[in-house]
Amino acid sequence: MDKEKFIVDSLKESSELKLNIEKNCKAEILVAVQSLADAFRNGKKLLLCGNGGSAADCQHIATELVIRLSHHIQRPALPAIALTTDTSNITAGGNDIGFENVFARNVEGLGAEGDVLLAISTSGNSPNIIKAVEKAHQKKMFVIGFLGGNGGKLKPLVDLPIIMPSSNTQRIQEGHITVAHVICELVEMELYG
Repeated sequence: MDKEKFIVDSLKESSELKLNIEKNCKAEILVAVQSLADAFRNGKKLLLCGNGGSAADCQHIATELVIRLSHHIQRPALPAIALTTDTSNITAGGNDIGFENVFARNVEGLGAEGDVLLAISTSGNSPNIIKAVEKAHQKKMFVIGFLGGNGGKLKPLVDLPIIMPSSNTQRIQEGHITVAHVICELVEMELYG
């Protein structure tokens, strides 16, 4: 294996994905920004769920909103909760009600009409994310899906699918966090200039 070629090819693939996001996802990103800004203006919150690396992305994105992303903008905290951080809750839920229900249970308890759910799944097929989305709709929440590939089963279930134009999990995750940073910064600018 030519390791130097692998590095170059990986970086090129990542760069090309980001350029393709601009072509394929710009309109959806703008809708996500407006949806979140409107929710926050109306005293609503964002809930986030995902598995594995996407769980870490949930924590990252929630932190950018609660603390801040841009150091040029002084602002109050925005209400964002990663449903992926409470190990007691997740393990009790996995044990008592099944892992496929852990995020739906939290959406049931914490979600309210007008809130937003950001559901992250690189495959678009995670059963526990699907159930969370279904519960969010029952609660009359707006659902944004960060997806990959063809969007999987979640594509028709979410209100706003933002699908990374890649089938490579690593590149999809890189795209998700890039899009999240763009959204968070634009939300800050929209709300606090």
